[in-house]
Amino acid sequence: MSQATATTAHFAPNDLEAYWMPFSGNRAFKKAPRMIVGAKDMHYMSSDGRKLIDGCAGLWCVNAGHSREPIVAAIQKQAADLDYSPPFQYGNPKAFQVATRVAALAPGDLDHVFFANSGSEAVDTALKIALAFHNANGAGSRQRLIGRVRGYHGVGFGGISVGGMVANRKTFGPGLPGVDHLPTTYNKEQHAFSRGEPEWGAHLADELENIVALHDASTIAAVIVEPMSGSAGVLPSPIGYLQKLRQICDKHGILLIFDEVITGFGRLGYAFAAERYGVIPDMICFAKGVTSGTVPMGGVIARKHIYDAFMKGPEHMVELFHGYTYSAHPLACAAALATLKVYEDEKLFENALRLEGAFGDAIHGLKGLPNVVDIRTIGIAAAIDLAPSADGAGKRGYAAMEEAFHRQDILVRVSGDTIVLCPPIMITKDQIGEIADKAARVIRAVA
Repeated sequence: MSQATATTAHFAPNDLEAYWMPFSGNRAFKKAPRMIVGAKDMHYMSSDGRKLIDGCAGLWCVNAGHSREPIVAAIQKQAADLDYSPPFQYGNPKAFQVATRVAALAPGDLDHVFFANSGSEAVDTALKIALAFHNANGAGSRQRLIGRVRGYHGVGFGGISVGGMVANRKTFGPGLPGVDHLPTTYNKEQHAFSRGEPEWGAHLADELENIVALHDASTIAAVIVEPMSGSAGVLPSPIGYLQKLRQICDKHGILLIFDEVITGFGRLGYAFAAERYGVIPDMICFAKGVTSGTVPMGGVIARKHIYDAFMKGPEHMVELFHGYTYSAHPLACAAALATLKVYEDEKLFENALRLEGAFGDAIHGLKGLPNVVDIRTIGIAAAIDLAPSADGAGKRGYAAMEEAFHRQDILVRVSGDTIVLCPPIMITKDQIGEIADKAARVIRAVA
């Protein structure tokens, strides 16, 4: 046994059966576990002592890098000072500080922040706010929600209803009633090997007019889309698409919600993708990067007219019957404040924007490798579609993840036969090259 293995072996559990892992092939994992026992900056440490570069920012969330000292210190101090306080009818000072900081980063009059604990909760919160907003304005008939095919909005029943992922429909049924969907913006023939926002596809937003004609605007509460669909395989909105959605929603009195759980906090080079695209939605859902993945936190940023619609009636009465036991948890608030300061002090959003071209060059350099059928890049995010193997869909993608972890010392995210790369935005140009080189070795190994 090597010294590294001897040092870390005590971290390995001797029974893997009790833990039912999320979004995982439990049986395959338990035959060949991929155990992580430490992390620092751009790297993870495996249970056998290897250092692996993080090619997926944990799960799209560790934007500032791992175990950053200012964030760790803030969490430790907060745990000693105030471990928990109830968010219903009571407040802790850091909750108001975080809300002020997040609202300041958002464009336009997106000025009010409602806290949740995850992206899934943020989405369900935004959908409930949309329904309640129309009720508050005397338009209770507006109960229909519009999502998009291949959209991913978390795992709550609201999120899987407006989401457009086939597996959710097959497994959990139709979800909420009355939901409809826009078509996906991805067209392989038009978008193959694209960089940034595709030029083709703005017209797909016009399908919203057809949905309005079918259901009538008086029944539609909100449209929710991701500016860039991450979980579906890095599908950026076409040029002009989001602007068209905004115009159509304004025309018919429909709220527009951006799910920025992935795109928020620097992934596309800005605090929020809404700023990159020059479109102000009525609400933004956020999570993941707000604490760089250290403590769960999510939330919804709402425009002033949304908030004001609820501020009626007796002042002592609850205005919105919604919230979570751990909304604005003190540890999460401390983590968020420290994380936002790291982003600002180290200019990490600017770093992502500055290196977008180099990242795109490096990943598109993989074109021509065996079985690579498409590559898409935007910001510090990339998807590499591999042709399915003869053994069936998803086998080559799974083999790529195994190869990456066990032999090439890199963590990647896979979705079917798509390799997704979305490293922390503290990344350097040299590390971009390292990730691309390792990805190339992975792709050749599973050819």
